[in-house]
Amino acid sequence: MLTGLGLLLLVSGASSVAAAELRLFTEEYRPLSYTEDGQLKGMAVEVVELLLQRAGVAGKIELVPWTRGYHQVQSESDLALFPVARTAKREDQFTWVGPIAVSRTGVYTKRNSGLHLRNLQDLEDQGVTAVPKLWYTYEYLSDIGLKGLYAVPTPRHVARMFKHGRIGVLVTTDMVLDDLLAEEGMSRDEVELQFHILDSYTYIAFSLDTSPALIQHLQKTMDQINRDGTLERIHRRWFTEPYLVPLAPP
Repeated sequence: MLTGLGLLLLVSGASSVAAAELRLFTEEYRPLSYTEDGQLKGMAVEVVELLLQRAGVAGKIELVPWTRGYHQVQSESDLALFPVARTAKREDQFTWVGPIAVSRTGVYTKRNSGLHLRNLQDLEDQGVTAVPKLWYTYEYLSDIGLKGLYAVPTPRHVARMFKHGRIGVLVTTDMVLDDLLAEEGMSRDEVELQFHILDSYTYIAFSLDTSPALIQHLQKTMDQINRDGTLERIHRRWFTEPYLVPLAPP
């Protein structure tokens, strides 16, 4: 169990591939990472905690605003950010370990709203679409030139706007839908899925100058956590269905 707002893992016999203690950033984003009674919790936090422990690597997990963490990992050494959707645009900005999960981004409306959206053209026609500025979904919709796209700081801003009728659609991932709605006093029964936009594979994103030997060591450990069924068991503790990437043959 993590104590305080950070976890310090100093495992005896830690691998020599780690030249310095890693700092790993995450944001308040239930159920993947969040604080409760002064403790860091969440599916992604649990996976990263286990990864460091099994790999014998010293690391400290810190809760920070997403924008700060995203930019700091690109400009400083021995840092990481999770969970991060791995996209073509981001590929050369980080070094990757994972995946932790795969999720689907969908367009949701309030039940009985009268809206019937089947595709991106319908989404554009309905009006404003609010999405967090640094989400991969924002990058994708911006790149294709979606009209009415509106940048906000956090997913919570989107949910609040949706609840109060400032926007007609909620764009979010299936993994966080229930918790995002609950934070605004809503439930899944009050919304309906219109269509899916795209799938995302979420990883731990490391600074580019992170030791290649360390990245290789962590990736091998992550693969083992996946193959021995531990990753699926962690997912099932947090979700009704696991959001897992299909395993490739060994």
